[in-house]
Amino acid sequence: MAHLKQQFKDALSSIEPGDDKTNAPEAHLKVRAALEADATLAGYGIDPVLIGSYKRNVSIKRVKDVDVFVRLPDVPSDVSSTDILDRFFKVLHAEFGYDADGHRRVKRQDRSLQVWFPEFDLYVDAVPARTFGDGQSWEIPQRGEADKWVRTNPEALTELSTQMNCAHDGFYKPTVKLLRQTRRGLLGKKKPGGFFIEAATFQAFSSGAVSGNDHAEYFVSALRKVSAIISDFVLYGIGVEDPTLPGETVRVRATDEEFEQIRTKFSDAATTAEEALAEEDMGKAALAFRGLLGKNGDDETVFPMPPGYNETGSKRASIVTPGEPMVPAGKRTFG
Repeated sequence: MAHLKQQFKDALSSIEPGDDKTNAPEAHLKVRAALEADATLAGYGIDPVLIGSYKRNVSIKRVKDVDVFVRLPDVPSDVSSTDILDRFFKVLHAEFGYDADGHRRVKRQDRSLQVWFPEFDLYVDAVPARTFGDGQSWEIPQRGEADKWVRTNPEALTELSTQMNCAHDGFYKPTVKLLRQTRRGLLGKKKPGGFFIEAATFQAFSSGAVSGNDHAEYFVSALRKVSAIISDFVLYGIGVEDPTLPGETVRVRATDEEFEQIRTKFSDAATTAEEALAEEDMGKAALAFRGLLGKNGDDETVFPMPPGYNETGSKRASIVTPGEPMVPAGKRTFG
């Protein structure tokens, strides 16, 4: 079997965020400081915290945006989501203004404010939140609804991800990264995005159907179960569970064509990965895993070939062993 342990370790290194690990916290702190300095928001008890895949350590190269969850525990009930978003825009636009090309750096979105950091090629999304009635979770503006809120609990997912990673000897988070990279390799910028895959992966691990002894086994096992979860979602409308809110499912945006595409791509990928793991030829196996994981955010091939193998998956002449039926032709030179 082709476990290719070193190649999987190298692949994980290839998709690790590079300079973004430094830039993301710096950009986040600048947005946070601007909001905390506002007297109105201070009166609402402003208490921002970093959330998202970067915080959960499941992001992959490159990190294009980070999320700041701006908790406002004391905001009055008669202050609408529109009022909050208007206030955020006023504060952030006053602080960040325009870039060198005269473009506004702050963009208002349905449920957040997006701040552009051209020096880092990075966005920070500031998401306002008020306390939900249970005092345990939060509400953020409802996408597409002017004055409505929707319940969420992103901080809990950070803790749950850490717990799941510990329960699987540190294999959960690397597996999420490999599956997010698989989505990127197979679908590029099409939806659904990486969070959909992360939620499906958490559900797959929670089901008990994912196991292994190394990265290859975990990757193959998780890919098969996640593929089944995606098929249930696309074909039968069975939602992907929100691990932070029991009984709730995650909200996903994509077209019918995109959903069908991710279903078929992940189903085929699961079969390819299983065949690659069972393969005795290391070159063929590496070539298959390479095809699934594609290229990272710097346009570099993620999965390396093992030593002694060409980029085509064939053995180099130097490692052909005596007795093999096929040998290289040589240079056709004679003494």
